[in-house]
Amino acid sequence: MRAVFLALSVGFGLAVAGVAVAQSAAPPLPPTPPPTAAPTPRLGGTPGSVAILRGLDKVTGQYRDFQAAVGKTSKFHTLDVTVRACEKSAAEEAPETAVFMEVTDTPLPKKGAEPPKPTRIFSGWVFGSSPALNALEHPVYDVWAIDCR
Repeated sequence: MRAVFLALSVGFGLAVAGVAVAQSAAPPLPPTPPPTAAPTPRLGGTPGSVAILRGLDKVTGQYRDFQAAVGKTSKFHTLDVTVRACEKSAAEEAPETAVFMEVTDTPLPKKGAEPPKPTRIFSGWVFGSSPALNALEHPVYDVWAIDCR
């Protein structure tokens, strides 16, 4: 029994290490593409003109709710969040909020170095009821949908 557990533990450890190596060896991100039109999520509700988003600083543990008008760019620390579409489900259906957003990161410049170029790090739908379904992957910040108005 102990040998089987040890073999499974070693195999799992190697699998996790392989995943970590595969993730760290990812190719660099391509240049920032031009803005795209958002497809319709078809929630059956009405589109909103303002998205209510929540941003989390993972280092300090503090969050802040902010508004982003559709078609406009809002700033959350080093992130520029552009909302392309915002929709809320119909009142007779299960509550759901869907926001199509594009997120660009502009890291702070290091002393004596050139300012870094902005990099698009996310483009897609974010759902209020399932924030992890299509999540923004950033080492310091998280942004997810709260509401549409």
